[in-house]
Amino acid sequence: MHVLKVTGIIDSEGHLKLDIPTELPAGKVEVVLVINSIFPEKPTRQYDFSDLTGKLSLQGDPVAIQREMRNAW
Repeated sequence: MHVLKVTGIIDSEGHLKLDIPTELPAGKVEVVLVINSIFPEKPTRQYDFSDLTGKLSLQGDPVAIQREMRNAW
């Protein structure tokens, strides 16, 4: 068993390509890959509500509507 440590770069498409020189003889090998992210993970994509901005038109005072809805409970 040999342990190799290399640093790789993941491209913009999310692909990691490794070219690892070894002193092992030609033949089949089993590879175990452990990825330690150097940077914190990005949060998952959330829905972009910007296309809904300004689409709602209220009739009346928004605070009064909110109080009325809350008092209905």
